[in-house]
Amino acid sequence: MTVLTLGLNHTTAAVDLRGRFAFAVDQLAPALQVLHTRLTGVPQSSAQPEVALLSTCNRTELYCALGGNWGGRASHLQHAAVDWLANTGGVGHDELLRHTYVLEGGAAARHAFRVASGLDSMVLGEPQILGQMKQAVREADAAGTLGTTLHQLFQRSFAVAKEVRTSTEIGAHSISMAAAAVRLASQLFEDLGKTKILFVGAGEMIELTATHFAGRTPRSMAVANRTLERGEKLANHLGAQALRLADLPDRLHEFDIVVSCTASSLPIIGLGAVERALKARKRRPIFMVDLAVPRDIEPEVAELDDVYLYTVDDLSALVQTASEKRLAAVTQAEAIIETGVQGFVHWLDQRTTVPLIQALNSQADAWRAAEIARARKMLAKGEDIETVLDTLSRGLTQKMLHGAMAELHSADTQQRPQVAASLARLFLRGDVSPLKKDKP
Repeated sequence: MTVLTLGLNHTTAAVDLRGRFAFAVDQLAPALQVLHTRLTGVPQSSAQPEVALLSTCNRTELYCALGGNWGGRASHLQHAAVDWLANTGGVGHDELLRHTYVLEGGAAARHAFRVASGLDSMVLGEPQILGQMKQAVREADAAGTLGTTLHQLFQRSFAVAKEVRTSTEIGAHSISMAAAAVRLASQLFEDLGKTKILFVGAGEMIELTATHFAGRTPRSMAVANRTLERGEKLANHLGAQALRLADLPDRLHEFDIVVSCTASSLPIIGLGAVERALKARKRRPIFMVDLAVPRDIEPEVAELDDVYLYTVDDLSALVQTASEKRLAAVTQAEAIIETGVQGFVHWLDQRTTVPLIQALNSQADAWRAAEIARARKMLAKGEDIETVLDTLSRGLTQKMLHGAMAELHSADTQQRPQVAASLARLFLRGDVSPLKKDKP
């Protein structure tokens, strides 16, 4: 039994490629069920696979597990998972492999623990990823694809992440995406207090970014969202105006700063709309931040004069800052993670013996039932209780020792000492082994 992680993230794939493999929350459960069906057909597999899917703006990762002795099935499972993901994103199998990482066993656990702890994020120590992982687990559980192994992996991931955040300062020295966006905007506009800002979307990332910009007391703010009620709720919280998403093309020219992050599968701000906005603004610049994956703003917009467009990947240079304190926190966090990995691997190794333990218990129960039935027949015939007990105990003893004795007698001359030593450890634990000669 082992686990397998297959994914791509901000270090292995550009934002446009990542966008092909982005899943909205309501798409996770249906996608997991399709993937589960696909993996159930892995050759030589009798066990049901376990699958979970993590999808954020920076990564898409598949977590898989399959019980029993994998043997050569890991490669079959990997191939099937890559094929499914490649088909989903509309790219070739080999093309996807060039941008993915595949990790197995302890390496897969280490990766999951690092992701949960924020060590694998574009913003080191950012806390949002932990909530996103918990959401992924809930969706896998609801889809019926989360089994014992992945449940254990993720629960240990959450415990490790909690220890990292409480025992280290990993999140105290990071610059968030929201703060980075404000910093970039400040470089273009000397006084953010004179700017008008539009936020497209009403999710957690937009709320966080809007809160950072609100701290600079801009001239005005507005929130445009597909669901007006949700947009109004955030707008009221910020003291901003709420807009309908359909009104965006006609109102875009009013804003100096546009920050967008929705779950749309297609761009919602096109090249033509931005060109018209620039014309109405008489070429006054627009600062735009596209935090969505897939993109909310058509990439061609970046080629326009007087438009300063940044994506999540463009912000990476600002958020990747280092300091002695942060490096020390990383070292502490890695030590905590390594301890967690060793614990999970030990648990995983123990799980491989579960089928054997179950088979042994089943066999012992069968022997016990047979001897009890035999004893009851003897009692029914009027046999003495002492005789019945003696027969029962001898019957159980003979059944338990039969296999061991057969192994010993059938072993050849070279194998017999090793078999004898194994039997001594099993049946003579705590006693003096008859294989050892007394010292003179």
